[in-house]
Amino acid sequence: MATTRLKLEMIGEQETKAGNYFVSNYPPYSFWKPDNVAEALAVQEQPPAPGNPLGLYLHIPFCRKRCHFCYFRVYTDKNAAEILRYIDAAIAELTTYASKPFIGGRKPKFVYFGGGTPSYLSTSQLTHLTDSMKALLPWDEAEEVTFECEPGTLNEHKLTTIRDIGVTRLSLGVEHFDERILKLNGRAHGAKEIDRAYNFARSVGFPQINIDLIAGMMGDTDELWEGAIAKAVELLPDSVTIYQMEIPYNTTIFAEMKEGGNEIAPVATWAKKREWVQYAFGELEKAGYTVTSGYTAVRDPKTTRFCYRDQLWAGADLLGLGVASFSHVGGVHFQNQHNIDPYIEKLTGGELPIYRALKPTAEESLIRELILQFKLGHVSVSYFQAKFGVDLRERFAADLGELTANGYLEVQGDELRLNREGLLRVDRLVHEFFLPQHRDARYA
Repeated sequence: MATTRLKLEMIGEQETKAGNYFVSNYPPYSFWKPDNVAEALAVQEQPPAPGNPLGLYLHIPFCRKRCHFCYFRVYTDKNAAEILRYIDAAIAELTTYASKPFIGGRKPKFVYFGGGTPSYLSTSQLTHLTDSMKALLPWDEAEEVTFECEPGTLNEHKLTTIRDIGVTRLSLGVEHFDERILKLNGRAHGAKEIDRAYNFARSVGFPQINIDLIAGMMGDTDELWEGAIAKAVELLPDSVTIYQMEIPYNTTIFAEMKEGGNEIAPVATWAKKREWVQYAFGELEKAGYTVTSGYTAVRDPKTTRFCYRDQLWAGADLLGLGVASFSHVGGVHFQNQHNIDPYIEKLTGGELPIYRALKPTAEESLIRELILQFKLGHVSVSYFQAKFGVDLRERFAADLGELTANGYLEVQGDELRLNREGLLRVDRLVHEFFLPQHRDARYA
C-alpha cells in the first residue's frame, strides 16, 4: 500500500518541539478575538437551550512554585490579602452572572476548581469562597464537584474542609513518584508528601480520587516510569489520568530552549511517550482498570465518571470564573482577561472581565464535538445525525478513510472507534477534521 499523507506527516514527528499538542477546544484559541466580545455578552441575554446542562469552573491561579512545564496562568507571589481580593472578585463575577437569562433557573450539574492550585487556599478562604458561591448558584443538584490538589498543600484538616464543602472528586497532581524527577521538573511537592496526602484523602472518604501522571517528563527512564506505574497500581485510586509531556511556548523549558537556540525539547520523544502510556494502560488493565479515553483509566466505569469532561464534550454550557478562564455558553466561546490586575479592575469597575470571544459556525460546532468525543476513543454516528443532521461517514469520508488506511480507525456498527494505536495519537489525529484555515494556525 502506498504511504498516505497522514503517515508521511507523522514520520519525523518523533522529537518533542515547542508548541501545544493537547487539543482542548475548537476552533483554536488563536481565532478568538476581542472584537467578538459583544457576541459573548449578547448570548448571556438569551434563555438556555432546553435540557442543556450548566457547569461551573473556577480558576484558582495560586501556587507554591511554578513547574517548569506549566503554561497556565499562575502566581507564586501573592499574599493572603491579595488572594482574598481575588476571591472576592470571583464572587462578584458570579454575582453578575447569577441573574442573567442564560442561567435560566438552572443549577450546576458539575463544578470544577482548577489551577494553579486550588488546595493552596486556606480553609477559611475555601469556606468563604464556596459559601458565597452556593448562595448565588446552589450546588445541591451537582452530580460532581472536582477539586485539583498539589500533595504538598494538604493535611487532614484541609482535606476534611474540602470534603465538607461538597467535593466529590479529588484530583491529585502527582505527575511522578520519583523524587529526582519531581525536582528536575520544578514540582513543589516531594515523593513523601504524595503518600501522606493520598492516605489522608482516603481516610476522609472522598467518593472518587484521581491521580494525574505525566509521561515523558525531563529525566525520566523506562525503569523510573515502570516504578511510577507500579506505585499507582499499588495505591489503587479510582482513576488515573496520564498526559503526554508537551512544551507550550509560555513555559520555562521553552524559554531555556529559546535562549540556547534549541528546537528540540529535553524530554522524551513522542514515540517513547506513547510507549510509556501504552505500558501504563496495560498494567492498569491487568489490575482491573478500564481505559475510558486517550488519557484515563478507571477502576469501575459503572461508578467512576467524569461529568465535567463528558457533559462539556457533548455541548454543555460552562461558565468559567476567574483570570484567564474559558466559557462556553449558548454555543459561544469566551475567555476572561489573561492577567489578575485587569481581571480585578474590570469587576471593580462594574464590568465583566471578558477579553476575547468567538461564535463558531454550525460546522465548527459540529467539528468541536466530533474531535472532543473522539478523545474518548469512539464516536456515535447516530448522535451526530440526530443533533446536527449530518452523516459523519459522508461529510468526513476522506478524513475517516485516511485514518482507516493508516490502521487507527475501525467502523463498528454505529460507532467510529479508534484502536489503541489511534487513541495514543488522538491529539494529532483529530487535526484531520480541522477546517483548512485552522490546520496550520497556532493553536493557543
